[in-house]
Amino acid sequence: MKKYLLFSVGLILITALIPNMFFKLANGDPQEASAIPRELTSYSKVVKKVMPAVVSIESKSKAVTKERGFLPRRFFPIPEIPEDFRKFFGQFPDQFDFGDEFSPMLGFASGFVIDPSGIILTNNHVVKGADKVIVEFQDGRKFTAKEIRSDPKTDLAILIIDGNNFPSLKMGNSNKIEIGDRVLAIGAPFGLIGSVTAGIISGKGRNLQMNMYEEFIQTDAAINPGNSGGPLVDLEGNVIGVNTAIKTRTGGWQGVGLAIASDLVEKVWPQLHKDGKVKRGFLGIQVAKLDPDVASRLGVPKNQGVLISKVFENTPAFKAGLKDGDVLISIQGKKVRDGQQVQQIVTGLLADKIVELGIVREGKSIVVSVTIEEQPQEFGLSTQHPLQNQEADGTTLENLGIKIADLNSERAKQFGFKKASEGAVITYVEPGSLAFEAGVERGHLITKVNNQAVKNAEVARKALQSSSLEKGILLQMQSPHNGTSFALLKVVSGK
Repeated sequence: MKKYLLFSVGLILITALIPNMFFKLANGDPQEASAIPRELTSYSKVVKKVMPAVVSIESKSKAVTKERGFLPRRFFPIPEIPEDFRKFFGQFPDQFDFGDEFSPMLGFASGFVIDPSGIILTNNHVVKGADKVIVEFQDGRKFTAKEIRSDPKTDLAILIIDGNNFPSLKMGNSNKIEIGDRVLAIGAPFGLIGSVTAGIISGKGRNLQMNMYEEFIQTDAAINPGNSGGPLVDLEGNVIGVNTAIKTRTGGWQGVGLAIASDLVEKVWPQLHKDGKVKRGFLGIQVAKLDPDVASRLGVPKNQGVLISKVFENTPAFKAGLKDGDVLISIQGKKVRDGQQVQQIVTGLLADKIVELGIVREGKSIVVSVTIEEQPQEFGLSTQHPLQNQEADGTTLENLGIKIADLNSERAKQFGFKKASEGAVITYVEPGSLAFEAGVERGHLITKVNNQAVKNAEVARKALQSSSLEKGILLQMQSPHNGTSFALLKVVSGK
C-alpha cells in the first residue's frame, strides 16, 4: 500500500512537471532568452530604410594630355597614409582607355545625404583635387555638386547639390555603441553601387595618426575600394560612422575596417555647412606622451600630464611664455592625461578666451594664463622630411648603444637643425640597445643629462659615463621636427 502511494505521488509530480518542461522547451526560458538574443534572419528592413539616401560619387579633374606627363592620382598610393593603411576612393585603371586628351577620374566612392536640402557627406580624400563631382542616387538621378567644402584635418567633406526633400539619414551616437553591436556598411565597392556588408563593432576610440584629428570605429564589416565616404549604420538605420579606410597587408579587406565616429562628424559638418570651414581653438604646442618613470623624475603627479615637446613661434603658447620641456598637467583646473584629451579641450575653446594652464617646469608647479586664438587653417597640414641617410660618426658609448658628436654647421644641416647649437647630437642608435628600447632616436640633440646642461659631446660623454644606470639616467633631447623629448636610460634588475 505504501509503495502504491509513493508511486502515485511520483506520477502526479511528473505529470505536473511535464507540461511546464515542454512549455520551456517550446518558448525558451525567459532568463536565457534575454541573455542570448535571437539571430536576425534578415537586414532588409534596415537596408530599405537607409539605401535611398546613399549615393555614389564620381570625382573628375580638368582635361590634361599625356604629353604633360600626368597620370591621375588614383594610379598611385597616397604618400601621407601610414604603411598598412589604405583610404579607398576607387582604383579601376583597367576599365579606362585614355586617348591623347582625357578627363581623368580622381575617385569613385560613396557618400550619403545628411540634410534633406541637398547636403552630401563624404571623405575629403574622395574629392580632394577634383574640379567636378557627380553624385548619383540609387534611383538613377544624377547631380553635379555646386560646392565642395572640406576639412582635411578630419578627412571629411560635404557636397552641396541643387534640390530639396532628398531622403536623408540621421546621425547616431557613437559613444553609446558597444563592442559586439551589429552594423552594416553601405557603399559602392569596386563601383558596385548599393552594396551592403554586415559585421560587428570590433573596437572604439582608435587613434591611428592618419589625420590630425581622429576617432575611428573599427569593424569587421567588409570595406573595399569605393566604400570610402559611405555610412556605417546600426540596426535602426542611424549613422554611427563614415567608412574611411582599412588596415591591410594585401591591399584588400582583411577584416579591419575603419570608420570616422559620428560624434566627431557631428562637430565638423555643421560648421562646414554654416561657415565653409571648421573653427578650432589654438594654443600652438605639440605634445607627447609622458613615460611614468620620466614623469616621476620631473616631479609630475602620478597618472597626470603630457610633455610639451614643442612650442611654435608667434602662437598663444609662445606669447604666454610656455617652453619646450614644460609638462602640461591641467587646463582650466581640469587634469589632463593624454594628448587626445588636450586636443579635444583646446579645439573646443573659443578665440580670445583666457584660460589657465597648470604647468610643471623643472620640478616646480606654476600657472600660466594664455589667450586662445583661432587655429590657422594651414596648421598641421605641412609635411616633414626624413633625415638624410649618411654614415654615422662620433664618440661611441657602447653601454648605451649610441654615438654622439658636436652639432656643428655640417651636422646641423644633415639632421635638419637651423644652425649649430650646444649639446651632443646622436648620430647612431644601435637596434635593440638600451637607448633604442628607451625611445632614443638618431638626430636627437642631447641638451641635458640628469637635468644638467651639456655644452658639447665631450661634456655629455663624461656626464653619461659618470651616471648610474641602476638609478637611471634622464636625458632631455631636442629634435628639429618634434621639439623636446625625454628618455630614461635604466638597467632593470635581472637584465
